[in-house]
Amino acid sequence: MIENFLQDYNCADGIWDEMCHKKAVREPYNKVFSALQNLQVNDLHLKDRLAGELFMNQGITFTVYSDNAGIERIFPFDIIPRIITGKEWDHIEKGIQQRLKALNLFLKDIYSEQQIVKEGVIPAALIASCPHYLREVHGIKVPHDIYVHISGIDLIRGDDGTFYILEDNLRTPSGVSYMLENREVTKRIFPDMIASNKVRMINNYPVLLHQILLSMAPQQISNPTVVLLTPGIYNSAYYEHTFLARQMGISLVEGRDLVVDNHKVFMKTTSGLEQVHVIYRRIDDEFLDPLMFRQDSVLGVPGIMNAYRKGNVAIANAVGNGVADDKAVYAYVPAMIRYYLNEEPILPNVPTYQLSDDEQREYVFNNIGKMVIKRTNQSGGYGMIMGHSIEEEEWQKAKTVIEADTRSFIAQPIIQLSTVPCFIDGKFRPRHVDLRPYALCGPGGVKIVPGGLTRVALREGSLVVNSSQGGGSKDTWIID
Repeated sequence: MIENFLQDYNCADGIWDEMCHKKAVREPYNKVFSALQNLQVNDLHLKDRLAGELFMNQGITFTVYSDNAGIERIFPFDIIPRIITGKEWDHIEKGIQQRLKALNLFLKDIYSEQQIVKEGVIPAALIASCPHYLREVHGIKVPHDIYVHISGIDLIRGDDGTFYILEDNLRTPSGVSYMLENREVTKRIFPDMIASNKVRMINNYPVLLHQILLSMAPQQISNPTVVLLTPGIYNSAYYEHTFLARQMGISLVEGRDLVVDNHKVFMKTTSGLEQVHVIYRRIDDEFLDPLMFRQDSVLGVPGIMNAYRKGNVAIANAVGNGVADDKAVYAYVPAMIRYYLNEEPILPNVPTYQLSDDEQREYVFNNIGKMVIKRTNQSGGYGMIMGHSIEEEEWQKAKTVIEADTRSFIAQPIIQLSTVPCFIDGKFRPRHVDLRPYALCGPGGVKIVPGGLTRVALREGSLVVNSSQGGGSKDTWIID
């Protein structure tokens, strides 16, 4: 049996640990803790090895572009689940629903009347300078006025247990397949614990997603054709594209599989052309249509934007959403909630400094040891500067880059993400985590399967949880 579990589990002062508080187990973890204590270490090693084999056999992989040792790897998985209570989850769910309601209203407004800019709530220059604000889609009507159909809203937990919104991913958020696969693997290695802990189920996500996509089709179509458009096998999330298409029973296509004729999109099939009514695209805006955006794109479909403008095909997520998840615009989401909904934000933002503002930039530079600096239009953890660990020479070079293009950077105070127990080298170790729940917006409102992808910074002390930076994940349990 596992002995001295708590004695060997060293939580750091000033950091919220999801399982322990002052060497005592929090109530939601009691059953899991008891079950783990009754296991032998060798049993956990076996479960850890079995989980790895299940991921390997199913080809659940992820591409790390910056890894010189090999770009394709098995997605690291930690076998110990992360637990969130039903009461905590209900609060998170309400906060995300409120946020997405405001963000959808913002996108409709910013691509039509722009009242929020005219009334001075958001600076016009901030929108105009956003590289993902696309004038080409101004005035396009989208089904049900919904722009964000699929989102991954990143949350972190501060040292007092408060959940903060860290990022809004509103373009092509990835990772939901790992959330679903993590649950399936956990069912295999801990078959009794899921039922005994009354864990809420998440396996209806593909059904909900398919329903949302069907709802976007023109109303006169009784049996719409829906496809998932992928950049292809070299994309980092290609496994997920194949997984979701298979789960929904829709075709997985690349740009070369589609053609536009008379402002309608058709899929090439062995029995001829078949009209496509809804596209779940996992291609970035700039590569969607070489006739409108990047002319060198071989991933997209020439003419697809004209079909989109005429309403002959619906695209999820809407083209141009990137203006709403620009990290500089993120700082204004609480103001959007107050402006469009006349409500106070349920979930707070992390305080954010605009480095294009002279005073804020000076404050950040003078307090760099407490700050993290991010590029406003970068994802996956690329380009982050952790102020407490950067070398002086490297920082001086970074300052030069920032001062040459201040609009492209924001800064936030370094928040010590909460920790959870992970089974590493035969022992339980605290590691920092965040949480990415996946929300689906349709005519019936915002639906969120109870859970999400808990990402883990596997290196001791690291606060970078991104899978593209070598992070891992674990199953997330919402329990009642």
